Amino acid sequence: MKRFHVHVHVDDLAKSVAFYSTLFAAAPTREEGDYAKWMLDDPRLNFAISTRGAKPGVDHLGFQTDDAQELAELKARAEAADMALFDEGATSCCYAQSEKHWVTDPQGIAWEHFHTLANIPVFSEREATNEPASSSACCAPTPRGKPIGIAVTAAKPSSSCC
Repeated sequence: MKRFHVHVHVDDLAKSVAFYSTLFAAAPTREEGDYAKWMLDDPRLNFAISTRGAKPGVDHLGFQTDDAQELAELKARAEAADMALFDEGATSCCYAQSEKHWVTDPQGIAWEHFHTLANIPVFSEREATNEPASSSACCAPTPRGKPIGIAVTAAKPSSSCC
């Protein structure tokens, strides 16, 4: 079963955590100094906020799958519809290791499809090893070949994810 995913950039994490905790009647399932995430069951929602964005607002939408087969089905569906698809493969971001790909809707909104494999103690393993940052954030499409059709909000260096 898939879980809908929304990632929002916020200016004040503490205020936003308090607001969304009240709105959802639940504390975050993961909270860090720059990030918080709620894994809600009713509705099935992975709602994440972070202070890593260029401006406040919705960064991207997506679907988190429970297994690799569901992720493969989403990818096949996108390919069959001839959507511009950017396969990021195995990556780490938002305190998790994931397998993922991206598509972009006709309005330019990035959609992340991912299967989380494990939690990690850092936002991105790339940052933890002091690897030079690419032209994008951990979850945004990376320049392994110019991504086609990925939303500007998902490709900005300060963009965030998950």
